[in-house]
Amino acid sequence: MTLVSYTPEHAAAWNAFVAKSKNGTFLFNRNYMDYHRDRFEDAALMIYDDAGELAAVFPANRRDRAIISHGGLTYGGLVVGPEMGTPQFLDVFAALASHLKATGIESLEYKVVPSIYHLYPAEEDKYALFLLGAELYRRDLSSAILPMKRLPLRKGRKSDLSKAIRSGLQVEESGRWAEFWEILSANLHAKHGLKPVHTLQEIQLLHSRFPASIRLFSVLAGSEAVAGTVIYETPQVAHAQYIGCNDAGRKSGALDILLSHLLDQVYASKPYFNFGISTTNNGRFLNKGLADFKESFGARSVSQDCYRVNLLTADLSALKADQGNG
Repeated sequence: MTLVSYTPEHAAAWNAFVAKSKNGTFLFNRNYMDYHRDRFEDAALMIYDDAGELAAVFPANRRDRAIISHGGLTYGGLVVGPEMGTPQFLDVFAALASHLKATGIESLEYKVVPSIYHLYPAEEDKYALFLLGAELYRRDLSSAILPMKRLPLRKGRKSDLSKAIRSGLQVEESGRWAEFWEILSANLHAKHGLKPVHTLQEIQLLHSRFPASIRLFSVLAGSEAVAGTVIYETPQVAHAQYIGCNDAGRKSGALDILLSHLLDQVYASKPYFNFGISTTNNGRFLNKGLADFKESFGARSVSQDCYRVNLLTADLSALKADQGNG
């Protein structure tokens, strides 16, 4: 194995590999990752096999003597191709861990790509982490729906949807980013004292780079936007990155008609629709009200895990064991 630090000259090769990988999404495309490159010390690696072929890419940043994959993304880890099998993956992980340790890194924080995003089964990394005695230091719960096999709406949701239809609300894919950002920002500030992770300028930039993958759907009462959601769309998942609603929208059932429109029409054939996480404090606090809201549409839980490997004490030879004996 040969490990090469990523530099901008590798962008085309990196992006092409991510596009054909079995567990990568557009979040690993450098045109997405690099929008906030000034906030993170990039430590990404490209891993080549003995034949000189690119076998994996590793989005990561460095913080002191720790490597995080990735601190600025929802998930990270080794991105590999469909042809990658378990024995080769263990070799790749061993090469990665050995390289990090040799360069003075003491800790690896690895944010697993949730399985619903995989184009093909890709949980070899969980096995490698298990062999290294990795600590599961964070487990969040997100809420996902299978649009083609939906559980029924709860009674209250059906009532709110009927109200929204009677109110004459309309749903459209729109470019009303500024209007929606006002609604979203007001919601987050009122409920949590927070701001959106992205600024309006950042989300507009990312939308311009990925117009088919980052989409805004707005609910209109006449000419006024009263609710909306930003969808991050990947081959397997439509993920509601942001959802927001103003007072008028709440009174008229705007979120009900919005989500019903997405589930029944826009993403009816999508394998998964994901509402995102309902947990905080490294996964140890569940916002029961938020989880219940999502589950009232038929969503159920999917785990989103983060592991930590102590490279000073981990037995890297465990990754070299012959798994066929015993």
